[in-house]
Amino acid sequence: MADRIYVTGHVNPDTDSIAAAMGYAWCLRERDHVDAIAARAGAFNPQTTWLLKRLELEGPLLMTDASPRFESVLRRINTVTPDRPLREAWTIASRADGLAPVVTEDGKPYGLINGLSLFDFLAKLVGPNPRSEMQISELLNMPCGEMADTGVPKFQASAFIRDAINRILRDQYNEFFVIDEHGQYIGICHQKDALNPPRLKMVLVDHNEPRQSIGALEEAELIEILDHHRLGNPSTHTPIRFSVDVVGSTSTLVSEKIAEAGLYAPPALAGMMLGGLLADTLILTSPTTTERDHQAADRLARWAFTLKSPLKGETIESFGKALLSAGAGLSTRDPKEIVSTDMKTYESGGYRFAVAQVEVTDILTIGEHIPMLREALDGLRESKAFDFTMLLITDVVRGTSRLLISNPLQILDELPFPPLADGTRQANGVVSRKKQLLPAVLGLLEK
Repeated sequence: MADRIYVTGHVNPDTDSIAAAMGYAWCLRERDHVDAIAARAGAFNPQTTWLLKRLELEGPLLMTDASPRFESVLRRINTVTPDRPLREAWTIASRADGLAPVVTEDGKPYGLINGLSLFDFLAKLVGPNPRSEMQISELLNMPCGEMADTGVPKFQASAFIRDAINRILRDQYNEFFVIDEHGQYIGICHQKDALNPPRLKMVLVDHNEPRQSIGALEEAELIEILDHHRLGNPSTHTPIRFSVDVVGSTSTLVSEKIAEAGLYAPPALAGMMLGGLLADTLILTSPTTTERDHQAADRLARWAFTLKSPLKGETIESFGKALLSAGAGLSTRDPKEIVSTDMKTYESGGYRFAVAQVEVTDILTIGEHIPMLREALDGLRESKAFDFTMLLITDVVRGTSRLLISNPLQILDELPFPPLADGTRQANGVVSRKKQLLPAVLGLLEK
């Protein structure tokens, strides 16, 4: 656990964020021979869910907080049952720092045998003036349950250590039980380890701003960032590998890393990264697209469209259209989900705001959805205490968008997007939040 590296994208992850995490974790394992695990900082969106199912892949594990948990400091010490003789516990304790956990037949902690619990038992057995002629062999044949301290605190393996610090200090125990969600024994935690737990090792992909990252990032050891967005990076205690490049997707960067190492990705994983690339670049038509993205798409397609691949027979165009269609549409989705699924937060000019984006295949049909989307956008602004919120509704077929703003500031009237009668703004030719919308907004806020 101490050497494991978690590779994770941003909160409200899109397909590129998930694909880049999966691809780069694989690259680190194959290239550097390290224990790298792909993680995600939020729920899958409909497009990513469709892609994972299409490729028959299991998505990254959910990790919303980088704060250490009890599972990171436990020791899996062997156990005895309460009815077994003390000699069995003695054998365990002699090999495990003088500790012998006592666990019931159904796997739940009963108590802990250590030097103090044995002394307490002997004090009760012989009293303050020992006159007993008891043989050591007799003591070793007595049941373990009689010598165990049954008041040892228990903590779930998945619980955050920081939430239990006060209890750890108050209870004044040197060891604790670590249990699973069913209350069954997993291991033992030492107090000194809980008070100084190892930091999780993290690699960030597809973002570099702390406000867009996993919670409690400051408690982790950040070792690398791989991204294609503007800089807003966190401070670090030591130098790290940091790569931010001008390409259309982070999956492009990951595919380049794999190729530079002389490797190739398995077909399904290559298909995942190709999906991330095509989603972020709208099948290579977005203004963020570069020649390197075209080269990466060809590279990933060569790896992905093999005879044994789930994508056998596909082309970049056919696969891309199916992918965009899977993530587009308003009718089958809750408005609250629409404004929060692909949403990023920013701070500039003293303002804190959020910009969400949703894709549709026919922007002419959005009229009936505007009131509900506006209500959901207002609710997002109020619940998160944003100064204003935006929703960019992008037609992936026509390559244009409409912009909906909750609590539009007067300064935003200068945006080059004319207002329409339904309360939206016409953003002709705008498809990229990062390269087309955000620079226009930041330019006004930072005047």
